[in-house]
Amino acid sequence: MSELKKILEVKFQIVNPKIEKLTGYFNVNYAVEDGFGKYIFKTYQFDQDLYDTLEAENEALLYLNQTESGKYPSPVPSLQGESIFITEIDNQQTICRLLTFLEGSFLGDQKPSPELYRSLGTFLGTLDRSLRDFKSYTLKARKLDWDIQFFHLNKPLIEDIENPQNRNLVRYFFLQFQENVTAVLPELRHQVIHNDANEWNILTQNETVSGIIDFGDLSYSPLINEVAIALTYICYDKEKPLNWTAEFLKAYHQAYPIESKELDVLYYLIAARLCISVCQSAHARKVDSENNYATISENSAWQMLKKWIAINPLGATNTFKKALNFPISETPSLDSQVLRRQTSISPLLSISYKTPLSVSGAAFQYMYDSSGNAILDAYNNIPHVGHSHPKVVEAAQRQMAKLNTNTRYLYDQLPEYAEKLLAKFPASLSKVYFVNSGSAASDLAMRLAFAHTKNPNVLVMEHGYHGNTQISIDISDYKFNNKKGFGQKSNILKAPIPDTYLGKHKTNDGSAGKLYAEEAMQIMHDAGKTVGAFITEPIVGCGGQVPLAEGYLQNLYPAIRAQGGICISDEVQTGFGRMGDYFWGYQAQGVVPDMVILGKPMGNGHPMGAVVCTEAIAESFNLGVEFFSSFGGNPVSCAIGTSVLEVIEEEGLQENAKVVGDYYLGLFRELKEKYDCIGDVRGSGLFLGVEIVKPGTSQADTELAAYIKNEMRNRQILISTDGPHDNVLKTKPPLCFTKENAATVVENIDLLLKKRLKA
Repeated sequence: MSELKKILEVKFQIVNPKIEKLTGYFNVNYAVEDGFGKYIFKTYQFDQDLYDTLEAENEALLYLNQTESGKYPSPVPSLQGESIFITEIDNQQTICRLLTFLEGSFLGDQKPSPELYRSLGTFLGTLDRSLRDFKSYTLKARKLDWDIQFFHLNKPLIEDIENPQNRNLVRYFFLQFQENVTAVLPELRHQVIHNDANEWNILTQNETVSGIIDFGDLSYSPLINEVAIALTYICYDKEKPLNWTAEFLKAYHQAYPIESKELDVLYYLIAARLCISVCQSAHARKVDSENNYATISENSAWQMLKKWIAINPLGATNTFKKALNFPISETPSLDSQVLRRQTSISPLLSISYKTPLSVSGAAFQYMYDSSGNAILDAYNNIPHVGHSHPKVVEAAQRQMAKLNTNTRYLYDQLPEYAEKLLAKFPASLSKVYFVNSGSAASDLAMRLAFAHTKNPNVLVMEHGYHGNTQISIDISDYKFNNKKGFGQKSNILKAPIPDTYLGKHKTNDGSAGKLYAEEAMQIMHDAGKTVGAFITEPIVGCGGQVPLAEGYLQNLYPAIRAQGGICISDEVQTGFGRMGDYFWGYQAQGVVPDMVILGKPMGNGHPMGAVVCTEAIAESFNLGVEFFSSFGGNPVSCAIGTSVLEVIEEEGLQENAKVVGDYYLGLFRELKEKYDCIGDVRGSGLFLGVEIVKPGTSQADTELAAYIKNEMRNRQILISTDGPHDNVLKTKPPLCFTKENAATVVENIDLLLKKRLKA
C-alpha cells in the first residue's frame, strides 16, 4: 500500500489515507478515504486500446456531471490536471484514475418493490436521454463481449459450461438471437449506454434510486439493450419474472420513449444477456477458479434462463407492449384457422382437443401458441431430445448448406451414421436400410421378411399399429379392425394382447406372459399356417400403452423361429432410450429380434425411418430388385440422426428418462391411491399410461378421460388419450422432461379430479 499512498500524495495531495482493496472483475480498485472525502482509485494493466476506452469513459462522466452532478462518479483531476495517467505499480505499467465516491445502498440489498423499480426506470431513462447527444468514436468502435449486439463473441465460451443440458439451453438462445435479432439490429436506435445496470451498480437512498457506478462497460449500442440489461437483473431472481417488468418499463418510457420494434426483440435481448452472464461465469471459473466476483449472479441467471424458456416469446412481447399501451397484433380466431385449413386440407387429418391448439413455435419441452401462451408438452414423443434442439438444428443447417443428395453417391455421412446407429444394437443386427418414416420402415420390413422366408403370413398384435401405407395398415389391427377399416386379410393372424390388467392372465411374474404366448401359438396351430414374420411393439401404444407381459417374447420368439419365421420389434415409439432402463424396448423382454423398425424419434421431428436386420435377411433381400429410397439416408438426414444420438449420450437422456420416469410413475401411483377412477398405472421411463375407469370397476370411462385431456389442454398442459375405448391417458414427453414438469402434470390432474368429484 505504501506505493499507492505515494502516488495518491504526489498526484492528488491525499496524505496518509485509509485504503481498502475492493473486489473487481479484471482490474484492481481501492476505496480511498482521508479527512476531506472518499474516492475510488482504479488501476488497470496498461493496454493502449483500454487507455483510449477509459479516456472516453471519463469524457462521458464529465459530460453527465455537467448537468446532473452527484448521480454519477466524477473523474478527479490530478495536481497536474490529468484525469487519467500511466505510472509504474509493482514494476508494471499501470493506468490509474481517481473517481469521486457516491454514497448510497446497493439496489441488491433492498427489498424489491414496484416503487423501487419505477424509480430505476425513471433514473435510467433520464440517464440515457442525457447521453443521447454524447459522441465518442472510441466507444462507437468498441467491440465488447458484454455488449449484447456482439453476443456472438461469447459463442466460443459455451464449451466452458460444464452441464450439457445447460450448454444446449444457451445454444438454443444463440440460435434464436440469430433468427430473430441479428437482422433487426441495424434498424434499432443506437447511442452510448451504461450497459451494466445490475443491482450492484445501482445505488439507492430513501427507497429511491440515487446513483449509478461502474461505467466500465460503456458502449455505443442499441438503446433497447439498456432496458434489456436492467430488466435482466430486476427479474432474474424472481419466481415470475414477467410480473416485475411493467413498472420499470412505464417509468423508463415516460422518461425516454421506447419504440414498438424495440419491444419486439426485448425477450431475446434479455435471454442474450443471461447467456452472456453464464458464459462469462463459466469461462472465469475455468481461467481462475478463485475469482468469485465473476460468478456472483450465475445461479440467478441459470434460474431465470430455465424460466425464460417456459415463457412464450410472443407472450412476453405482448406483456411489454400492454405495459406501455402499445397495440397487440390480433391472432385469427381458431374457427377461422380451422376453416382455412379445411379449405385445402382434408378433415380426415384430425385436430387434437376440443379447443384446437394453434402453435407458432416450440423449445425443448414447451410449445408456444399463437396467443402468447407457453404449453408444457407432456405428450409429443417425436421431438425426442426436445423441440428445436439447437444441436439438431445446427447439424441440419450445416449439412443443408453443404450437400444434400441420395445414396447413389458416396459421402461420409451415410456410413458414419450407420456405424453409430448399429453400435447401439447387438452384433447380430448388422445391416440398416434408411427410409423417411416409420410407416415406410414397416412397409420395407414386410418386403424384407417375405424375401427371406417366402412366407406371406404374418402374426400381428391385437391393437397393434405400424403405419399408414397399405402394407402397414394390413398388419395393424388398430386400422384394419376399425369399423371403417377393410378387415383382416387372409394372410394375417392376430395374437391377443398380453395385457395383465384387462386380460384374462393377470399375474405379471412371467406366468401370464407364458400363457399369452401359448395362446398365440395355439392360434397359429388352429389356423393350420406357419408365419413368415411376427411383429409387435414392446409397449402397445394404441392398445392403451400396454407393456407386453413379462416373459411373453421369451416364450413366443422361439416358436416363431422354429417354423421358419422371423421376429420383428417395432421400436418407432419405444426406442432410443425412452424406456429408461433400456435403449430399445425389446431389451425389457430379454430377447434379440431378427429385425427392428425405427421411426419417429430418430430425427427429432425430421422425417426419418429405418429397418435394422441380420446379415442373413439382408443377403436374401439382395437377391431381389434394387432397393432405393430417394431421401432415405441422405446427408442431411444422416447429420440429423447422428446429432440426435450425440444429444442422447451427451445429455444423459436415457438416464433422465429412467430417473424422471420412475418419479412420474410414482406420482401417478400415489394419485391412483386417492381416486378409484384410476384403474391402472403402467409403462416404463417416459412412456406411461393411466387407465381411467368407472369407480370400483375396470370399465372404461371415456368421458372422464376426455374431460381430463381437454381440461389439461386448457391449463396449458398437453397429454392425450389412447386405447380401444380412448380412456387411457398417455404421456410420452420429450426426454428433457424434468421432475418439476412431471409434478406439474400430476398436480393438475389431481386438481381436476377434485373439482370433478365436488361437482
